[in-house]
Amino acid sequence: MNFDTEQELRAGFSPWRLSVAPMMDWTDRHCRYLHRLITRRTLLYTEMVTTGALLHGDQARHLDFNAEEHPVALQLGGSEPADLAACAKLAERWGYDEVNLNCGCPSERVQKGAFGACLMAEPQLVADCVKAMRDATALPVTVKHRIGIDKIESYEFVRDFVGTVAEAGCEVFIVHARNAWLQGLSPKENREIPPLRYALVAQLKREFPQLTIAINGGLKNADEIAEQLTQVDGVMVGREAYHEPWSMAQWDSRFFGQPDPASSREQVEAAWLDYLDRVHASGRSWAHAMRHALGLWNGTPGARRWRQVWSDHRLKTLPPREVAKQATAARVSGLAVTA
Repeated sequence: MNFDTEQELRAGFSPWRLSVAPMMDWTDRHCRYLHRLITRRTLLYTEMVTTGALLHGDQARHLDFNAEEHPVALQLGGSEPADLAACAKLAERWGYDEVNLNCGCPSERVQKGAFGACLMAEPQLVADCVKAMRDATALPVTVKHRIGIDKIESYEFVRDFVGTVAEAGCEVFIVHARNAWLQGLSPKENREIPPLRYALVAQLKREFPQLTIAINGGLKNADEIAEQLTQVDGVMVGREAYHEPWSMAQWDSRFFGQPDPASSREQVEAAWLDYLDRVHASGRSWAHAMRHALGLWNGTPGARRWRQVWSDHRLKTLPPREVAKQATAARVSGLAVTA
């Protein structure tokens, strides 16, 4: 891990104590840069990248990231051990801190590629993939998975999956505490309809005390995170971190005993605007990056007006600082109206 792991461990903290989940179309390098302005210690994950995209596509587009993003992990989608091993080597070459295998995504596109959540039905194949990746890189190789698939709800199913994969050398499991339904539910419904069963994840930790077990699914606030950390080694937060980025503002101090990098939303916005300036100067679309920050002021007076300005397609040809002036004026005006 590219941060003071020894300090973390001396303090009794796992490097997986807090993380932001890999989310397709969301956790790109711009999103991760924003999150890093709010929390320095939280582990960040890329979107899932398929082995085919890396081995036959534009590697730089998928793998390039900002140095400020560390610690950052690459999540891979695939089921061929040799291909995953080659991509694990790429992860190390590009400077990632971890490589993670996706065994939790239920989408039809992923199923057609015979990976994601359907891999939970083939624990020995997952073990072979993990071994190949571990043989190819010195990076930690981790697995993100569900507690079950379809209507298989027995604890023994997920226990045996973890046990088999652990025998191949995997020491870290991030467990989404819902089943994945491979038929009949959309990915969105798969995040909402199957019931959350946190107790099964805690049971995994009790049965495999030597492993690092982190929990994912439905957790929204710091108190819920703190409660889970009494049962497992880590908590992964997904959409709450994305839609409400300021909710992470005190994670470093509360959960790592370290100073928080920002004391106010204004401070984050100023640093983010510097970043947008650099994106704009490079010829890239600042609006593509800005979409990840639209929740920064959520829950405060004037937030809606601020979002509306930044989302106005007519302003996307302007330099970001000019838009920022209009957005701030709209937010302050909204604040005055509601004060």
